[in-house]
Amino acid sequence: MILMKDIIREGHPTLRKRAEEVQLPLSEDDKKLAQDLLEYVINSQNDEMIEKYDLRPGVGIAAPQVNVAKRIFALHFDEESGENLSMIAINPKIVSHSVEKAYLSSGEGCLSVDRAIPGYVPRYARISVKAFDAEGNEFKMRLKGLPAIAFQHELDHLNGVMFFDHINPDNPFAEIENAIPIARETEE
Repeated sequence: MILMKDIIREGHPTLRKRAEEVQLPLSEDDKKLAQDLLEYVINSQNDEMIEKYDLRPGVGIAAPQVNVAKRIFALHFDEESGENLSMIAINPKIVSHSVEKAYLSSGEGCLSVDRAIPGYVPRYARISVKAFDAEGNEFKMRLKGLPAIAFQHELDHLNGVMFFDHINPDNPFAEIENAIPIARETEE
């Protein structure tokens, strides 16, 4: 089980590395890693587990955040969030995206960043993605709103990019042209 002590923090070199493609079919180690990542985000949205294991809530976590430079991440939104999505994404790619942008009105957070970093993070409002699941089956889906933003946040982790790299350093809350604000309640 992944705990907060297993999550590396901002400044660690693995967070700035481009993660390696994962060999298919998945090794047992890679399958376990994928399941452990998904288990963390599910547990981190359960008040009992948060308290018992001192977890920080999140909707996504990527393998580089547990110091494994592989192209794997997990996302989980329960029905209460207004979304119903639970996925493991292996070798994920965005195959197309909207011209329209979106951003979280409250800014983004990250399990690997222990400080609040104010500012808008421009993302694509809608994306079409493809990836492989833990069984090695390819899937495609379209995402919008919070799931699209979370997918892009985690994909950035696989490319050595942190969310704050996207924030305008001169004016963190500058209006983003052709963008819609999205309200949210959980950290990435």
